[in-house]
Amino acid sequence: MDRTPRTPVNLTDEALAFLGEHHLATLTTLRKTGTPHVVAVCFTWDQDQGVARVITFGHSQKALNAERGGYAAVTQVDGKRWITLEGPSRVLTDPDTVADAVARYAARYPRYGTPKENPARVVVEIAVSRVLGSAAVCRR
Repeated sequence: MDRTPRTPVNLTDEALAFLGEHHLATLTTLRKTGTPHVVAVCFTWDQDQGVARVITFGHSQKALNAERGGYAAVTQVDGKRWITLEGPSRVLTDPDTVADAVARYAARYPRYGTPKENPARVVVEIAVSRVLGSAAVCRR
């Protein structure tokens, strides 16, 4: 069995295809106390930059947790198929970055439509350093 850690660089074709499918996920960030905060989210995957992005409101708990620069993980599940993308997180607020993240969200989740304009919107970005997943998705 290959125990080489999976990174964005060595994702399988199955993993990339799965990350392009329309699924909800969970985002786990850490509270000040170190306990996990887990919420359902939509997210986008940017293979070129190796980052996962979640759009949210600046006052949300997930954004507050990510602002502290902690580690985060986003997990997508569909039956027996699953993948987790984890790494350091940060919050981005500049309008161009937020607009790009909104456009990516609208492209991945077209049935939800483009989110309405919101000046409080931010992007939680995870610089993915490790990938975990089911054999159906991450098998070599």
